Amino acid sequence: MPATPSPSPPAPADPGRRVPTLLLWCAAVVHPFVLFAGVQAGPLRSTELRLFLTLVAVGLLLPLARRRPEAALGLLLVGLFAASTTRPYAGLTYLPVLTADACVGLLAARRPLLRVTLPAAAVTLTVQIGSALYTTSGQDVFVTTVVALALALLTAGLLGHASRERRAHAAELRARTAAEAVTAERLRIARELHDVIAHSIGVIAIQAGVGRRVIDTQPAEARNALATIETTSRETLAGLRRTLGALRASAKDVPGHGAAPRDPAPGLADLERLTASTAAAGVRVEVRRLGDPDRSLPPEADLAAYRIVQESLTNVVRHAGTPTCRVTVERGEDALLVEITDAGRPTKPGTAPASPASATSTASTGYGIVGMRERTALLGGRFSAGPRPGGGFHVTAVLPLPLPSLPAAPEPAREGTPAP
Repeated sequence: MPATPSPSPPAPADPGRRVPTLLLWCAAVVHPFVLFAGVQAGPLRSTELRLFLTLVAVGLLLPLARRRPEAALGLLLVGLFAASTTRPYAGLTYLPVLTADACVGLLAARRPLLRVTLPAAAVTLTVQIGSALYTTSGQDVFVTTVVALALALLTAGLLGHASRERRAHAAELRARTAAEAVTAERLRIARELHDVIAHSIGVIAIQAGVGRRVIDTQPAEARNALATIETTSRETLAGLRRTLGALRASAKDVPGHGAAPRDPAPGLADLERLTASTAAAGVRVEVRRLGDPDRSLPPEADLAAYRIVQESLTNVVRHAGTPTCRVTVERGEDALLVEITDAGRPTKPGTAPASPASATSTASTGYGIVGMRERTALLGGRFSAGPRPGGGFHVTAVLPLPLPSLPAAPEPAREGTPAP
């Protein structure tokens, strides 16, 4: 029978930490005696010396008040009441009273309201009123002093409670921001995976159907379909690896794993490859490029435009039933226009045209249009998608671009210096 392992002994306390804590408590315990002696100090009871000793007595409590405000408040009230029984000069009690109020404010900021703060505030006000009986003369002065003590204590408690509410609100904002960041990241991952897979799966499904139908009668056409399926599958696998590699942490820190692929993200420069795969699926794409072709695009706008075209062509292949469509890319000064249009399913003479609403409802049941709209909204652009009046479907996205920087104006020639 295996021996039962004995529990590990508790770790010894750090002596370096124990000594400062012990000093804090020793200084705090000395406080009531220093305060009591301070209000009577000096051969002539000089006010300056008594104020100095009162300040020293309160300073002994401050380190403990930061860690244990309850204990510091208790010792402070003991010293305050003991010193007040000697009927000192009233000004000597102002600093201990304000320090006690500050301790109540700390309790309001850190401790439960009903269980700790309110009882501590009630005890503090009672001791302060008891001390005022020894340090004031006359009923009017006593009433005024009590009102001032209550208002000061209430103010300290409200300030502490407000600090507590601010911290709670800040923590809630941080939690909400983290939750929103997680949601945004999940949506981004969903968009990337959808855009990477949906187009390729649509092409593969169509080519597989073509190959299945013609494999006996047209073997060459079936081989072409299988070749397209193989190429599209490899491209999809590479895209998935690229996406997953960008989402994961760097694999260099993980033992046993190779480096994740760091291929560049696709962009509008890859439209020819995209249109070729679409043509292999049976839809010929006409691409029109307008504007300045040499102007570079921001990476996020370039990727968003490519994904919008990719998803739109996927919907054309899967739902439109048309052999052709047109893609227009126009680079303006401050915006990039991407438009994809198709004429819809061709109709035979004498038959009514197909209703575009059916294609719209079919295309909108997935997440493609939702993803395109989200991509456009994240860049602050405008997006629209819907049936065309004459038949077919259109997708239009306008993505804002940063204005090109203007060259710096030449400095004027100084006097006596020839202009260039």
